[in-house]
Amino acid sequence: MIDTTVFQDKKAVYYTLGCKLNFSETSTIGKILREAGVRTARKGEKADICVVNTCSVTEMADKKCRQVIHKLVKENPGAFVVVTGCYAQLKPDNVAKIEGVDLVLGAEQKADIMQYLGDLKKNESGEAHTSVLKDIRSFAPSCSRGDRTRYFLKVQDGCDYYCTYCTIPFARGRSRNGTIESLVKQAAQAAAEGGKEIVLTGVNIGDFGKTTGENFFELVKALDEVEGIERYRISSIEPNLLTDEIIEFVSRSKRFMPHFHIPLQSGSDEVLKLMHRKYDTALFASKVKKIKELMPHAFIGVDVIVGTRGETDACFEQAYAFIKSLDVSQLHVFSYSERPGTQALKIDHVVTSEEKHKRSQLLLELSDEKTREFYARFIGQEWPVLLEKPKAGSPMHGFTTNYIRIELQDTEAKDNEVVQVRLGDFNEDGTALQATIVNK
Repeated sequence: MIDTTVFQDKKAVYYTLGCKLNFSETSTIGKILREAGVRTARKGEKADICVVNTCSVTEMADKKCRQVIHKLVKENPGAFVVVTGCYAQLKPDNVAKIEGVDLVLGAEQKADIMQYLGDLKKNESGEAHTSVLKDIRSFAPSCSRGDRTRYFLKVQDGCDYYCTYCTIPFARGRSRNGTIESLVKQAAQAAAEGGKEIVLTGVNIGDFGKTTGENFFELVKALDEVEGIERYRISSIEPNLLTDEIIEFVSRSKRFMPHFHIPLQSGSDEVLKLMHRKYDTALFASKVKKIKELMPHAFIGVDVIVGTRGETDACFEQAYAFIKSLDVSQLHVFSYSERPGTQALKIDHVVTSEEKHKRSQLLLELSDEKTREFYARFIGQEWPVLLEKPKAGSPMHGFTTNYIRIELQDTEAKDNEVVQVRLGDFNEDGTALQATIVNK
């Protein structure tokens, strides 16, 4: 039995690095602590508990995790510091030695945080207690909003793909998922709480069903029936798992938005083979073509990694030309970072840091061009927008169904409201379209 009196009137801060799945899980941790009597520290307040949910997708991510931990320890002297997430799972001993850290929780333990917090007494030994198991088996449900308007519903975790550059299977375990029935109940609960939009999150969500004998298309169809939820977005889905039946269903659905995020990683078939990806550029192009045939207005985001081992100048030139030819809306560009224990380390031809930066900049510029071109197509049109709570001093903002970011100067508009707007010109920094409400 956990003595929750220890947690009454305690204050906590939460810091999340990495993916949407991490944000969802941090929100769930926050909910668990709130139910035990812990409140979120207000700006300027010293926290009694610090929770850092880490990422380890690159060496830079590891470095940022360490910087965040040092910063929180300094800003909250005496706080009980918990570190979890992928960096904690992969390098628990390194994290345990960081000054000020009291507890290191692995992927299997983060959902049971209350069992490990004890009496919140600081560790005096100089090295944190670690509770990290290498064998990750359980699926911890999570459907949380946190400080955002959108809910994030975790439908799947882990990955069985073992791409040569990636440590995710080691950090997150094998592919596993909740049942369709349980996920539909969580979506219905979000609707009962007033939620209007849910983002489906996971590590490899198209692989949904491995542990329950179900599949992702069945999940999509079931969620589409949940009353009260107006919008679903599929956070990221592998091109080989994005079936035509899913694309066709989204094109007819009132609730699933015309918005896709598809990891490409490289536009070179040679590099895709070295990565052990499960598709080629022809398949990827066919998916983009299918989406645009049925939904010309659809937003398509694409992940790309530059500078992987084996990416010669010729391979990058092929990749750039292929990506440029695609009718996509935005690129998420990552520079390759060598990860210990990955098969990529056996591949010849190492790309220099300078060349990685150069390639990254070229693709970021291409992304800006594509996003601006996509946004410009819709200037003057009317679209429904779900308004989101802005940061202090910032204008109200939101996204159209096809994920165009808008800014609204209307001071009476409320967040979590769907309004019809007319899209105007770009804002000052070109990151959104200015909009005016047509009706409320």
